[in-house]
Amino acid sequence: MKTLTNESTLRGLIIRAQSGFFTVETGQGLVVCQLRGKLKQGRAVGDIAALGDRVRITVLADKSGVIEEVEKRKQAIVRLDPRPQGEYQQVLLANADQAVFVFACAHPNPKLRMLDRFLVIAEKQKIPPLIIANKVDLVENADEIFGLYESIGYRVIYTSVKKNIGVDELHDALKNKISALAGPSGVGKSSLLNAMQPGLGLAVNEISTAVDKGKHTTVTRQMFAVAGGGYVADTPGWKSLALWDTEPEEMDAYFPELAPLVAECQFSDCTHTHEPGCAVQAALEAGKIHRERYESYLRLRAGQE
Repeated sequence: MKTLTNESTLRGLIIRAQSGFFTVETGQGLVVCQLRGKLKQGRAVGDIAALGDRVRITVLADKSGVIEEVEKRKQAIVRLDPRPQGEYQQVLLANADQAVFVFACAHPNPKLRMLDRFLVIAEKQKIPPLIIANKVDLVENADEIFGLYESIGYRVIYTSVKKNIGVDELHDALKNKISALAGPSGVGKSSLLNAMQPGLGLAVNEISTAVDKGKHTTVTRQMFAVAGGGYVADTPGWKSLALWDTEPEEMDAYFPELAPLVAECQFSDCTHTHEPGCAVQAALEAGKIHRERYESYLRLRAGQE
């Protein structure tokens, strides 16, 4: 790693955030920065700088840095944080290139309703999702369990650490991208990342555990480098990410198999539950859309888990 010497202005990527201090990867080394005071003026309605943000910094004589500018985010994974002074939007990860959802085929059994919720959030945030079906060695019908998502158009990578299946494909999928990692506990995320890159899963899990335990204390958020390029950040909390700004009538837009049918419904405000001339109901009866996904749509539309 190169050593920064003279005071200079650089652009970089925030790869670690804790207590108002941001570690920025500049390409010439890591610089620990704080926000320039002018960026903090006025009432903030959300995180000014966050993990994954691209920033312009000034490196000071003592090798610390000051964030002068936060570049516009292409999108962000946001959680609503209710505070006494009003709602605050906490950014879990900015500028993610993809959301990687890891679910096990067995032990624990896959919670496909949870996966559907994650996919809706990814669609709403405009983050391309990638589904990892892990522990394929424990079942004989992994493609039957997760194949419906492939038929919709989502990419699914089937993996097994024990059988060394899909590990290289996962690495290729993460390479040169910023990836938000999520999934229930016990699905084998750490083991899978360790198999892909020794030590990576342990590091990610250590931060994830600290975040989980530190809901009411100061926590560290961090991205970890993927060999060959790219970063991965565990983003626990997707289960609790409320679709707080989603109206029931827009939910169908986040189901790729339902969205094209909406224009064909007889009524513009069709709920796809009982109305005559409903194209979604017709597709369901014809077996063109999966009943499990339709039921997930109904639950999410009704605000249920």
